[in-house]
This record gives sequence, structure tokens and C-alpha cells, in this order.
Amino acid sequence: MKIDPDRAGLLEQLEHGEIQVTGQFMWGSNYTFFCDVTDNGGSFQAVYKPVRGERPLWDFPSESLARREVAAFLVSEAGGWRMVPPTVFREEGPAGPGSLQLYIEHDPEYHFFKFSPEDRARTRAAALFDVVINNTDRKGGHLLVGEDDRMWLIDHGVCFHVQPKLRTVVWDFAGRTLTPEECGQLADLRQTLQPGTPTHTQLSEYLHRREITAVIGRIDLLLEEDAFPYPSEDWPATPWPPV
Repeated sequence: MKIDPDRAGLLEQLEHGEIQVTGQFMWGSNYTFFCDVTDNGGSFQAVYKPVRGERPLWDFPSESLARREVAAFLVSEAGGWRMVPPTVFREEGPAGPGSLQLYIEHDPEYHFFKFSPEDRARTRAAALFDVVINNTDRKGGHLLVGEDDRMWLIDHGVCFHVQPKLRTVVWDFAGRTLTPEECGQLADLRQTLQPGTPTHTQLSEYLHRREITAVIGRIDLLLEEDAFPYPSEDWPATPWPPV
């Protein structure tokens, strides 16, 4: 499916289309369903993650993971990455409230650890995005190269913690100096996230105020250090399993 560049029509379909569950992803910790979404005669595939299917975690508030999926999409759009597939929160779904995300057609056998050098280089944008959202679980299989040859990022339920918890397989750029373009991108995003802005208002539906403030703090630290961070020695720096 070719994705509408402005996303508006697709988001409208995700928000209002009829959801029919057609399968279940069995390898994740939380309930995740494969769906057909139908609206105005058109149909496309999506991934549905109901709140009540979330496994409780000791370090994240209960029943918050689906909302973090939506928050990651909003930050990706606001920051100009546009790498997270269009994602909405549905108050009503086949298994209750949950996130609904466009499914990206891709080869599941082609993941981060099998990427070509050219695709590996393209993960720099993903690495920067993950620092900003404090991704605690960037596995190799969460970076997809779609049939449109675009790189996409999925599975953001455990992001936006207020404490540093970055855990990722993408450490290729640790210590690298930020480019002027990246610094400008971060500065623009910081401005967009200020209280009273439309983005801040939107994010407030899915994140606590402290979590949004923490995003701004991570941006400030990136700009101050002018470089990608190194893996921490205070917690495991890579997820398990890595794929």
C-alpha cells in the first residue's frame, strides 16, 4: 500500500474504519492482532494492540503501552523522521481500547543484522529518534525495510520513561558528532514540544506531563553534548532477544 504523504486520509481510516481480526502475532509478550480495516469501500491491513492484552511491567504504568505507541508516531511526525507507521488509539476495538497501526509489508527475514551497508547507514535516523523517545527495546526486527524501500520503525510500547533506559541494537553511531541538520531538527522539535503547542496538547493525551518534559530534557542533553550517546554501564544496553 502506498502511504499518503500527508497521512490525513489514512489516519481518518484508522480512526473510523471497521476492524476485523484475521490473525494473531504469537512471538510478542503482549497480545497483538493482525487485522483488516475497511472504510468507504477500501481495505488495508493493520496491527491492533489492545490495552487489556498488555503484560504488566514493573517500571511502566499499567495499561499505558498502547498509548505510547501513538505517542511515538506523533513524535516521529513532529520531529520530521516520519518513520513510524501511521498509528491511532481506538477507544473501541474487537478486544477493547488499543492502538491501531498500519501494517508495513516487508520481508521479516531481512532485519538489522542482515542489512546491507547502505541500509545499515540509514539506521542513523532511527538511532537519533530512539535517544529522543528513550526506547528501551529496539530489537533488530523492529527496523523494517518496506516494499517501498523506506525504512520503518515499529514496537514502541516501552518508550518515554522519565529515567534513562535506552536499550537498542543500533549502537553504530555512538560518539558520532551530530550534523548541523540533526541539530536543527532537534531544536525545531524542542520548540514544537513546548506547553501550549498543538503537539504538546496531542501528546498529553497519551503521556504524563513529566514524560513530555523528559523528552525535552533528552533533546537538551543531545544538543549540549553534540553527539550520539555511548552505551550506559548502569543497565543492559542491548535488548534480549536481539531480534
